[in-house]
Amino acid sequence: MRSDGASLRVALPVEMSPAALERLLWGLVALSLVGDIVTTFAGLRLGLAESNPVAQSAIEDHGLIGMLALKGIAIVVGLVCRPLLPAAYRSIVPAGLAIPWAVAACINVYMISTAI
Repeated sequence: MRSDGASLRVALPVEMSPAALERLLWGLVALSLVGDIVTTFAGLRLGLAESNPVAQSAIEDHGLIGMLALKGIAIVVGLVCRPLLPAAYRSIVPAGLAIPWAVAACINVYMISTAI
């Protein structure tokens, strides 16, 4: 079985350039980052625990600054690696940051809703 030249392409419902898609995704990074941080600290104030041991240590040792530093390091790594990708694929960097943070924020909201 050969797959020479085969590729999977997904068409967006609207016409969007790779640069416009990347800008949109960086906006989602900002929203998901804020959502994750706000819901994490809201959950901690309600007595919930951070499940990520690295984040838990950073929060215990340095509070909000520790959490912001972790997020900042992730963004810096993404920005450093971004130029290594072809322009058409650079939107994977903000997507790779936004998706897990958005999922974490949703899990946090769920956990908060069950704790109230």
